[in-house]
Amino acid sequence: MNLSELSPFTSAVVDTVTGLDSNDPIAKRLRELGFVEGEPVSIVARGPIGADPLLVQIGFTRFALRRSEAQRVNVHPA
Repeated sequence: MNLSELSPFTSAVVDTVTGLDSNDPIAKRLRELGFVEGEPVSIVARGPIGADPLLVQIGFTRFALRRSEAQRVNVHPA
């Protein structure tokens, strides 16, 4: 499943970050921010309109991600 499909407050673990192509700058940036294999992640909140953006917590850091960005992060339930 991808991160955008995760229910709020459900713990998950990052599997991979997949890019749209081999030079996807968003996928690269997500990896630089800590979205790497084995990291615990959860959805803390969703935006009011169309559930966009998502407030995502990885470790002790929180990020606001668009759903299109969160779809690049593959996770499995913890």
